Amino acid sequence: MDTRLIARPILLGVEGFVALTAVAGGVALILGASIASLSTVLVPPGDYLEGSPFQSYLIPGILLAVVLGGIHAIAFVAMMRRTRHDLFVAATAGFAALIWIFVQMLFIPFSFLQAVYFVCGLAEIGLVMVLLGLFAPDRRPVPDGRPAPEHP
Repeated sequence: MDTRLIARPILLGVEGFVALTAVAGGVALILGASIASLSTVLVPPGDYLEGSPFQSYLIPGILLAVVLGGIHAIAFVAMMRRTRHDLFVAATAGFAALIWIFVQMLFIPFSFLQAVYFVCGLAEIGLVMVLLGLFAPDRRPVPDGRPAPEHP
């Protein structure tokens, strides 16, 4: 069985999950930073921002929703449409998730969600490599993108 047949729907699922939850999390941070009565429910403690360049969770919320959620939404749509650069955009989304988590861990103590999104980023990059055929030595791509002929 060709692993690429199952890698694509899994990659779409991860991209969709990260896109939706990043936008939802970003909106929650924006609302929590903007509406004082929601801040205790929607945002982490304010002391996590000590030593960071941010005074509130407004800018991190915008960045989470627009940058991380946006690149994952773009990657999802590109994969659904099978665009020419869909795997490049998917890899970019995976690296964006990893960078987001690395930077976040500089300021915020470890949480389970950080582990979840770190695994999502690694999964995206790994699935892109599977879709590129990097783990199928008998199906090495040739320069024009077609699989190499089968060897006996």
